[in-house]
Amino acid sequence: MREYYIITAFIAVNLWAICLTVYDKRAAKKGARRVRERTLLLVSLLGGSIAMLVTMRFVRHKTKHAKFMVGIPVIILLQIAATILFFWWKNNGGDIS
Repeated sequence: MREYYIITAFIAVNLWAICLTVYDKRAAKKGARRVRERTLLLVSLLGGSIAMLVTMRFVRHKTKHAKFMVGIPVIILLQIAATILFFWWKNNGGDIS
């Protein structure tokens, strides 16, 4: 049952990342209030990195900013490493109650 909550949270964060990216792209075109870069990066850190990177490339938003085009893939690699480490630890006697 716990996995259901994790998957649901992951899907929600990724949908949030997509919505923020599309909103920020539209706001940039209209000259409206923008989403802060640190907010976009925070949502990436919270698990929306893959969806945000794909969306940014799809709508061509922030693709010239190294902070995003290098930073988000680094976040993805760190998240993959953390996931591998978590499952390794769990399968080697780590107790998560």
